[in-house]
Amino acid sequence: MKLEIDGLTVAYGRTQVLFGVDLHVPSGALVCVMGRNGVGKTTLLNAVTGLLPIRSGQVRLDGTEIGRMSPFKRARAGIGYVPQGHPVFPHLTARQNLEVVAKAAGSRAGGSVDERVDEVLEIFPALRRLLGRPAGLLSGGQAQQLAIARTLTTRPGLLILDEPTEGIQPSIIMEIEDAIARLHATTGMTIVLVEQYVEFAMRLADDYAVMEGGTIVAAGSTADADAEALTGLLAI
Repeated sequence: MKLEIDGLTVAYGRTQVLFGVDLHVPSGALVCVMGRNGVGKTTLLNAVTGLLPIRSGQVRLDGTEIGRMSPFKRARAGIGYVPQGHPVFPHLTARQNLEVVAKAAGSRAGGSVDERVDEVLEIFPALRRLLGRPAGLLSGGQAQQLAIARTLTTRPGLLILDEPTEGIQPSIIMEIEDAIARLHATTGMTIVLVEQYVEFAMRLADDYAVMEGGTIVAAGSTADADAEALTGLLAI
């Protein structure tokens, strides 16, 4: 799925947060959006997914304007969103977390609930031994894997991840990186990743965009990027 954002402005009441953001994500690409805390990264994702209203500009998914659609309709159109903080249903088991979201996706996702659960367990095999455990008892890294896997049971065409490595131990970061890389390579799914860990982003992404002050200030191919310069830019 192709995502096109043009001239996007978003405000909280009278306080404007995004100022004419332009971001084009080709179908099948993995693009990382980087920036310091408070520059508008999560606001951008919430505007794309419909959790925040936009003031002006356009958001198009495969050429269709979705900027005024409800979050539910955007999810039905193929957007899968994993917010910051690895949210799960704590009183449900890991398996129940996967099944309840898979069921909610309905026939749009295709295949049975069991088939889709099995698919995501192939991507996150470490979850298999945790299926009977209440999600609230999982570690942060395990919960993050479950949160991503749960969204993948809907078979989205566009996966949006908000800082999947935040607060995660290094060994689990590598598991998450491997899973995202494998997912992208095997499915060709379009992925937008918000991340502050530059090395993680550079290893995974095809392209990058850096935000500052509510707009995009730098963008390009990760193959041509200077990781040291980007790290310096994010540290300003």
